[in-house]
Amino acid sequence: MIETNRLELIPLPPNALKLCVENLAELEKEMNCSYQGEPLEGYLLAIIKSQLDLVQRDPDNYIWHSIWLLIRNTDRVVIGSAAFKNTPDVDMEVEIGYGLGKAFEHNGYMTEAVKAMCDWALMQGTITHVIAETYLNGFASQRILKRCGFKEVRREKTIWWRL
Repeated sequence: MIETNRLELIPLPPNALKLCVENLAELEKEMNCSYQGEPLEGYLLAIIKSQLDLVQRDPDNYIWHSIWLLIRNTDRVVIGSAAFKNTPDVDMEVEIGYGLGKAFEHNGYMTEAVKAMCDWALMQGTITHVIAETYLNGFASQRILKRCGFKEVRREKTIWWRL
């Protein structure tokens, strides 16, 4: 777990990630929280299911495969999630992705969470860079990355960033 001024960032171990996919109400009960982040459907649900497969195949590295819930510490509301998309690669880089519930946008929560997760990752000794990908029109996400110190490294159909 990582704590920031306003948030707890909690990586879901395999059993909790399975609940996230199959029984959100039970996960909320177990973690004493209320999920109000991005709707767990469509593309996001497909991503979480693929992460669950990775976690089940490599449980020792679940922190790098699972999603991290972003829980507001004043009321235990889950405002969003973030994830490292896999274990560090041969270049000692790891990719980060994130999403926030609409009601919580424009409050600095995601900048706070991304900064804390990147700081944590870089302190692990197995990471030299955190990378991220945004859509060309993903201006809010681009602003978050810039505030966290990321620099644009490649622009094609998407933009790649590195910290």
